[in-house]
Amino acid sequence: MLFITKYIRRFWKPCRSLAIAEASIIGLVAALSAVFLKFGSGWLGTIRVNSSYLLPPWLILPFLGCSLGYLAGFLVERLAPEAAGGGVPQVKAALANVPVRLSWRVAIVKLISSILTIGSGISMGKQAPTIHVGASLAAGMSRFFPTSPDHRRQMIAAGAGAGVAAAFNAPIAGVMFVVEELLQDLSGLTLGTAIIASFIGGVVSRLLGGRTIYLNSVIGEYSSSFSIPEIPVYLLLGALSGLFAALFSHGLIKSQKLYSRLRISLPVRVAFAGLISGLIVAFLPTQFRDNTGLREFLIRGDSDILTSAIAFVVKFGLTLIAFGSGAPAGLFGPSLLLGSSLGFLVGSGASEFIPGIVARNYALAGMGAFFGGFSKVPITAIIIIFEITRDFNLVLPLMISVVTSYFVADNLAPGSLNNKLLKINGIELKEPASVEEILDKLTAKDVMVSRVETLNADMSIKEAIAAFSYSHHRGFPVVVKDKLVGIITQTDLLKAKDKSLSQDTPIREIMTSQPIVVTPAHNLSNLLYILDRYGVSRLPVLEGNQLVGIITRGDIIGAQANYLNGKNTPVGPQHQPSYVVYQTKAPSRGNGRILVPIINPQTAFTLLQMATAIARDRNYEIECLQITIASRNASPAETEVNTTDSRRMLSLVEAFAEKWRIPLHTQIRVAHDPAQAILETINERHIDLILMGWKGRTSSPNRIFGNVVDTIIRQATCEIALVRFSKQIKFSKLSKGKLSLPPYASSQLKLNRWLVPMAGGPNARAAIKLLPGLVTLGKNPQIRLTRVFKPNETKPDMSVIEEAIRQLVRRHKISTEVKSEPIKSNSIATGITNVINKERFDVVIIGASREGMLKQAIGVNIPEAIAKGVNCTVILVRGAISNSQSVH
Repeated sequence: MLFITKYIRRFWKPCRSLAIAEASIIGLVAALSAVFLKFGSGWLGTIRVNSSYLLPPWLILPFLGCSLGYLAGFLVERLAPEAAGGGVPQVKAALANVPVRLSWRVAIVKLISSILTIGSGISMGKQAPTIHVGASLAAGMSRFFPTSPDHRRQMIAAGAGAGVAAAFNAPIAGVMFVVEELLQDLSGLTLGTAIIASFIGGVVSRLLGGRTIYLNSVIGEYSSSFSIPEIPVYLLLGALSGLFAALFSHGLIKSQKLYSRLRISLPVRVAFAGLISGLIVAFLPTQFRDNTGLREFLIRGDSDILTSAIAFVVKFGLTLIAFGSGAPAGLFGPSLLLGSSLGFLVGSGASEFIPGIVARNYALAGMGAFFGGFSKVPITAIIIIFEITRDFNLVLPLMISVVTSYFVADNLAPGSLNNKLLKINGIELKEPASVEEILDKLTAKDVMVSRVETLNADMSIKEAIAAFSYSHHRGFPVVVKDKLVGIITQTDLLKAKDKSLSQDTPIREIMTSQPIVVTPAHNLSNLLYILDRYGVSRLPVLEGNQLVGIITRGDIIGAQANYLNGKNTPVGPQHQPSYVVYQTKAPSRGNGRILVPIINPQTAFTLLQMATAIARDRNYEIECLQITIASRNASPAETEVNTTDSRRMLSLVEAFAEKWRIPLHTQIRVAHDPAQAILETINERHIDLILMGWKGRTSSPNRIFGNVVDTIIRQATCEIALVRFSKQIKFSKLSKGKLSLPPYASSQLKLNRWLVPMAGGPNARAAIKLLPGLVTLGKNPQIRLTRVFKPNETKPDMSVIEEAIRQLVRRHKISTEVKSEPIKSNSIATGITNVINKERFDVVIIGASREGMLKQAIGVNIPEAIAKGVNCTVILVRGAISNSQSVH
């Protein structure tokens, strides 16, 4: 099976002939999904209408609307949040390279939830969901085969066009909708694929679903008439349609904003819309219980002025209520019904003054006029009505009313409604950028690899070679006390070999001194010029004195590709960005920053003591973060919070930092998810080390350390230190009252005896780098480096430990006594636990790799096993990683 998949991927290369074949498949699948949506919602709607005749309508209609609406919202919220709403804005965003997920999963959830929504009687339509489904199916197919960004966009557009064609049985309208609203692209391949997909979608839908998808046999042998005296009436119809279309657009936006302020879930919102719709429709004439039947009733001319007026007012209001809820259905259907009722009213009124006027003609023209003014696609609107009716006599009235409606609506509500809806959700569409514009727009901050691995200038050539062997990097920044002094590359090591330099020679002798550096604000054009001008392959990025990242040519190329291709968001509900409601900043005079999230006030002060010790040793600044959780149904930026207690707590932290002359910054963030708020702080504030508390256990299934900590370990690029405190530590609690600040290196901690297990992993250096600062928290500290080996090993390899001791003594200038002694045990966790309990160590500090921290070895979580088996303080350390190594 794997061989077959690889063969298909190699065979299916983007080219014109295969693009046509792919468009054909997309058209067929989109048509089948449209027919399924039509019959599924029709079957469910028939059950609902028939039930209203057998049972009291005031009871059964609200019940079905509420229950089916809740089920539709529940499916969307749990399985594919991207399926909410009509779907056209999402498709348009995806075609503009915005990271909006379109996939087979979205298509399936959208299809089922739309059937439930429309079948529940909610005043929404099935046409926009068909477009969303077609585009999502095309996106899923293009993701399976190797395609270029342009090819993928063309296939998504073809899927959307096929959706329009299948929804209206109007192939030409499908093509025009792609050109007029989605892509604005007239290239040969785009038009070709859109035409093929739309043609197949329209033909298959017509064969399987009847002449039209909703008018059935209403449009048939009848042919409209048109006379010169009717032109002013059609102009009036266009003006009124444009006016009400503009009001409709404003109402839709207000409705969505209003619902966003309500702290209720999507299922409850959709259920509320279904409940209100069912209650109102239950007390109206029976024609209102079937949206399709009501539209046919108006077009046949069986209605009267009063019924048409009621239909217009009721559908206008119910559609606003339904749309704001986020129901997974569209607006095309309601807009056509509103247009037909408005057209019937205008035609009926004009017939009193101009003999021979047929209200039905105006109902059809009103459909196109309202749709064109509301959706801002006049040509598509004209073609849809023409393809449905195939009546040439209707073309001129359509053109008059649709164009007039478009100009009036665009003056009263300028711009695309889809673009406005996207802007509400924080997505602002712009014209596609050229490569030159991308180079000018993106900056070093957008492209750089943060949390760069560095080497110390006093490191020997031998140690540098070992560092290169552990890493995939071809060059490292060289620092002295965390201040950049040079760059060393593999080429420099080869030159040192040619010169026969001693392996003990410090790398400062062979590095490139005074490297070319850039700031985060440099754009890509400047970066490329500097790379070419000076013939270098990497550029350190400095913010003040702090090294915040590094950039290579590959990073720039990757950024361009990502920008052109777009990125897909993860599956599942997405949190809105956190919002900073309070912030203080100290002078930035350090070489790096430590982040201390204050989650548990009981341990916050002790963590701050540890952070202060590290900051004094490394010349770092401290960033303290407090997080207030907002409801998932409210925007963090709009959530009202009381920061009095948090600010009082942070003021105590500031007093402690001021006493020890450590630059300290504070902030309070409102967020949906604490882990996301921490990650955003790490990126925005260029954090080098995060120091967090850890319970030492978790009850969460499939979690190693807990939801928040696991997310931080997977995605944070900075160094991470997790601390599980001993129960014997007496904490100085940060509280609302006064706090007597204990002296630095308080005896409360009693961190005197330190055990550091080492196995030569890539993060061993990170654990060693923390020791010089942390050991100052105790009095007369003692350090023991150890390694667990099997009892059958006669001579354990202690070279890693010996090298670590040399680093501590020579590079970190540590004066504390350091010993080394191996541990014999068949189990790492058992061996370390037994030694700690027997010799009464105060702290065990484990330098574990990211994989070691997140994977269980033979069913045993080693860090958790150690934490459960000992009473001492446990510190888990993971070194910094590049952006490409983080797991999302």
